[in-house]
Amino acid sequence: MEARHAVDTALAELGEGEKTWASLSLSKRADLLGRVRDLTVEHGNEWVDAARVIKGLSESSPLLGEEWMSGPYAFAGGASTLIHTLTALDSGNSPLASVEFGSAPGDRTTVQVLPMTMYDSLLLSGFRADVWLKPGIDAATATRSAGLAQREPTRTGGIGAVLGAGNITSIAPLDTFYELFAHNRVVALKLNPITDPMLPVLTTVLAPLIEVGAVRILTGGPEVGTYLVQHPSVAHVHMTGSSITHDAIVFGPGETGAERKAANDPILTKPMTSELGGVSPTIVLPGKWSRADIEFQAEHIATQRLHNNGYNCVAAQAVIISSAWDQRDEFLAALRDALDRAPGRRAYYPGSDARVTGALDSYPRSERLSNGRVLIGDIDPGDETALLTTEYFAPVLGVVELPCTGNSFAEKAVQTANDDFVGTLGINIIAHPSTIAEMGDRFESLLAELRYGTVAVNTWTGLGFLSAAATWGAFPGHTIDDVQSGIGIVHNALLIDGAERTVVRGPFRPAPRSLLAREWALTPKPPWFLSNRTAATTGRLLTAFAGKPSWAKLPAIFASALRG
Repeated sequence: MEARHAVDTALAELGEGEKTWASLSLSKRADLLGRVRDLTVEHGNEWVDAARVIKGLSESSPLLGEEWMSGPYAFAGGASTLIHTLTALDSGNSPLASVEFGSAPGDRTTVQVLPMTMYDSLLLSGFRADVWLKPGIDAATATRSAGLAQREPTRTGGIGAVLGAGNITSIAPLDTFYELFAHNRVVALKLNPITDPMLPVLTTVLAPLIEVGAVRILTGGPEVGTYLVQHPSVAHVHMTGSSITHDAIVFGPGETGAERKAANDPILTKPMTSELGGVSPTIVLPGKWSRADIEFQAEHIATQRLHNNGYNCVAAQAVIISSAWDQRDEFLAALRDALDRAPGRRAYYPGSDARVTGALDSYPRSERLSNGRVLIGDIDPGDETALLTTEYFAPVLGVVELPCTGNSFAEKAVQTANDDFVGTLGINIIAHPSTIAEMGDRFESLLAELRYGTVAVNTWTGLGFLSAAATWGAFPGHTIDDVQSGIGIVHNALLIDGAERTVVRGPFRPAPRSLLAREWALTPKPPWFLSNRTAATTGRLLTAFAGKPSWAKLPAIFASALRG
């Protein structure tokens, strides 16, 4: 009863707060966001320390760089880009007035969202992100419609309930931003119980929005979440989690829920959006690689799988390679080594050990590596295999081999990723620049054929998550009874209308090898790599920079990044 009373009280206060929110001008909203951003930086140490406790990391662990980058850094960046959007709209301009548009196969227009500033070009040299619009939407239409609900700020959308994620600490507050600004809804944010230790710092950071009645934060178990989403005062629900949790909310649990799902007869009938993960593949196109290339990219894939110990919706779960690749054996040996020697950490996420055991039961010939990791080899995608249909959300990585090479391999790998893997959140492609050049226009056409919400070329889809103006979510087209990786998008801080996907690209090699190979990229080993020795320091410095960019802060960031 006490928990229900807390929900009732919060929703009643949000009902009043909606009136205040409707009365706030765009400039006032931008001012609130500026205060939120400043508080995020000011209390960044508290944020990261709360995350450290949740995840069982030591105070000196370089892995704290993950918490800086995917926590306060991502959130401060989101606030800054939203401020740009609101400021542009307030002055009568489009948030896309100064962006670079391009084109992609299938009558698609692209919007460059990274780099957006000279600072971006320096700090992420060689990296790029483009939002691809749905076919037929041109630049003029995108420019005119950008801003979404903030084009009519006095027209609010009621109360949105956000069910927060339990893994990455910026997800819940970033989802709150999207409800507030993309949809103009005030927000009841329900934290995942795993992240309850974040309550004090999130309350502090979101205080400007709480004070005007636009946000309330709730805690509690599934019963609180169920009461919240079913409450008649809630107009819309957004959640981040698993498809299993989604279906239990929408259709109910157990056999009855399964029957209702089969009949597409939901018990929750109000609009709902979601980000639900899936089984994310990494395609490795065969080519002629140096030993340094092989070692770097093996470490890259190990990072894609083991960042946050594999508890990421977009963690790579299967590597698709050519069994005919001359360097297959060398690459797989390097991958095994990279997985085995990556820093150890506690399996903090509930159910992790059981999911690892399930993988071992399904694949008794799989290899057990250090720190509870599992490597599953030589999987035939033609067989019905759990690896491609079960999101393990644990340190489990599989290898899928296709008996072809060249363009035939690339085409078969894209078909396999589209047809045999569950989920459409993100996919990675690693390819030597000469391989991409040899494929020519066919490479871009294959990117267009992929049905994934974020596509990463020579980088990790996690960069799409970190890029505030990029979109984040499943590929469009899922339905409530076949939800896969979810419905709708978040982040998208330029408030672009009609987005289909985000494509991020990075350099094949880190500096200085990139320059020696005539890749014009100055970025050394990225701070999100597991083996980056200075990731925590670089992440802290980047967070401070995101709060208040200045040329004077760049030398310390560069020095830390180079030492990594």
